[in-house]
Amino acid sequence: MKIPKRKLFLLIIFAYVAFSLYAAYNVFFSTKVISRVHRVVKKETGAPSGGVRDGGAPFVADEWNPWEDEQVEYNSALNKKREAFKQHLSRIDKNKPKRYKVQIWGKAAIGLYLWEHILDGPLNPTDKVAQWREGELQTGKIDFSFYTGPAVVQGHVPLDMNSLVLVLNGREQQKVAYSTRWLEHVQTLVQSHTVSHVAVVLLGSEHCKNEWISPHLKRNGGFVDLLFVVYDSPWVNDKDVFQWPLGVATYRQFPMIRPNAQLITSNRPYLCNFLGTVYKNSSRETLMHVLKHSGLDKECITAAREKWLPQETADSLRRYQTALAQSELTLCPVGINTECYRIYEACSYGSVPVVEDVLTPGTCAAGPSSPLRLLKAAGAPFIFISDWKELPAILERERVMSQEQRVDRRRRLLEWYSGFRQQMKERFTEVIEETFFKSG
Repeated sequence: MKIPKRKLFLLIIFAYVAFSLYAAYNVFFSTKVISRVHRVVKKETGAPSGGVRDGGAPFVADEWNPWEDEQVEYNSALNKKREAFKQHLSRIDKNKPKRYKVQIWGKAAIGLYLWEHILDGPLNPTDKVAQWREGELQTGKIDFSFYTGPAVVQGHVPLDMNSLVLVLNGREQQKVAYSTRWLEHVQTLVQSHTVSHVAVVLLGSEHCKNEWISPHLKRNGGFVDLLFVVYDSPWVNDKDVFQWPLGVATYRQFPMIRPNAQLITSNRPYLCNFLGTVYKNSSRETLMHVLKHSGLDKECITAAREKWLPQETADSLRRYQTALAQSELTLCPVGINTECYRIYEACSYGSVPVVEDVLTPGTCAAGPSSPLRLLKAAGAPFIFISDWKELPAILERERVMSQEQRVDRRRRLLEWYSGFRQQMKERFTEVIEETFFKSG
């Protein structure tokens, strides 16, 4: 039977339209999409992996992703890099020098010599008569903080660390009583586990009679780990008791002197100086007698007084500093102890100390290097004499020295004093670090 061409044409058109509609339906409305690059077959809930459906049709258990292996490798490499970076940071942290924190409470004027002259630390405010002054510095592995002034009282210092250095004055009974109260306060902090390590810097007795602090030392059942004590104490053993320099008279507002070219190279008009108290029946009377009867008082700046004055006026301090800066030598007779502030003050100005090298009464050590054991061990470039009658011969040698020789000696003295203070700084920090942080 022949099919008319017209019907055949309509049939073809109908089939084409039907196929087009079916294709459009699958593209836009069907939830099952198959492409050449990503084929996903839904996992049948509850069906065993790699099995068949109830009707016998096979199924794919998991999604298939042509980049899955690359992604796994990328994630693995990324995790390895992260782990390596963590280990690198851990090594850096492990190898990074550990820092320790120590607080210093300056309850004696010698604390200012420790902080400003030895440790070279800053102080705020700069006003020397401020009620509260503080500062911070880093030296070695230790971060120090310092508090001083009348307003620094027990229970009102911000203690944010467990290691403490207490600076005290034990020269006379009234000072001892005050210092004892501070030690008792610190003892309560140790007992409450607020403080774990304690050191004391002590301006001791000029006769080296410091028995009052002995019960507080750890070796005697106390809590003080370290003692740094001024003068040639027989207790010094360089284990838990160390000798400390007296330094300059900070209680008289003697400043920190920064050497300059003029201080080193200037022509100084005087051979020597002595401004101080002349006690009756002392070697200072001998000194003044030698200067006067030898006519040397015209070549030296001298100003004697009969009574010791604890404080300087602004004018007397200025005159004293001028005398140091204009003299080649500073005469340092003994007082109650051989070690005196004048020695260190002369060094600050490059004026060579002429030191009376004799022992004074008391219980200080009397070894072959005493007195001034600490300074002699450091190689102090001083002139040591045992009798002031030796002075005229010393000054005669001074007269014939050239300016070049004097400048060279002055420079060497200033360099020595700077090196001495640096040596004390390193010793102080190393001893504290070793005792506080490495012994246990």
